[in-house]
Amino acid sequence: MTLKKHALYLILTLIMIVNTGIKAQNNTDNSSNLIQPPYLKAGDTVAIVAPSGILKSREGEVQQAVALIKDWGLHAIVGKNVFNQGNHFAGTDDERCEDLQNAMDDPSISAIWCARGGYGTVRILDKLNYTKFKKKPKWIIGYSDITALHNQVHNEGFQSLHALMCVSLTKNLDDIEETVSTFKSAIFGQPKDYALKGSNYNRIGETSGELVGGNLTILHTMLGSKESIDTAGKILFIEEIGEYKYHIDRMLQSMKRAGYFDNLNGLVVGDMSRIRKNTTPWGTSIEQLILDALEDYDFPIAFNVPAGHEKDNRALVLGRTVDLKVGKGTATLKFSE
Repeated sequence: MTLKKHALYLILTLIMIVNTGIKAQNNTDNSSNLIQPPYLKAGDTVAIVAPSGILKSREGEVQQAVALIKDWGLHAIVGKNVFNQGNHFAGTDDERCEDLQNAMDDPSISAIWCARGGYGTVRILDKLNYTKFKKKPKWIIGYSDITALHNQVHNEGFQSLHALMCVSLTKNLDDIEETVSTFKSAIFGQPKDYALKGSNYNRIGETSGELVGGNLTILHTMLGSKESIDTAGKILFIEEIGEYKYHIDRMLQSMKRAGYFDNLNGLVVGDMSRIRKNTTPWGTSIEQLILDALEDYDFPIAFNVPAGHEKDNRALVLGRTVDLKVGKGTATLKFSE
């Protein structure tokens, strides 16, 4: 080998070593790069909007939400179109978008609290403009159909809050004490860590990564769109309501075939509520269904996350790095500082 060829060989080898090191670092560095909106403080303003379903006869719950916010030393404003009625939706697409866009653009607003889910958020995603939001980011709060908005906010580079909505409030807040308490703690800068009830279905292991996800149906419908989340190196949270088991399996199989779980670090499963009964029984529990669908992967899986469509719907900071430790007797989900 000539001296020139030898030198070229050494250079190429060094490049390969450096690239390999960079790749390894990227695969192990799970720290969150998403921007955290400022936590709320006394005197801040929360805007209530309705980007999804109709709020017919729900004025009382929205006013209760306003009163709760005021009790915490915050101001509340309600979007002008919140109680509009546009067939299935809380007003037309343009009206729902107007309220949300105004709240996103207004520098005096520190958080945007969605009044309810249902269906409709996906219809306004392409109308939203994040130019002013990026200059003054704020917390987007909600769950269920709001998962579509959480996905978009995530891909724009910001953390958001999976938590109760206005219509989740009950007459006696003691009935949802943990739901309200963890929501308040999260928006004021003290998100709670969770010790989860154990499950024999848990897949044991330890990992960390950005927490992402939400409603399974919405995550599934985002596949192939620019709002679909890159789950590589992350911990996925899922919850669902009102589906047949075979529907849930079909969604998981579809996501699996799309590569959604290929580089996932871990899975945490929330409430699978009001599972519908098919004329042909599925034959296993919902937990076993999930394990069977994901049997080709070895990442940790924890069940019994108290979040979703039940009264005990605790706040989760999406986009924040979490440490997940899973055993059969218990599992822990801890948020990074």
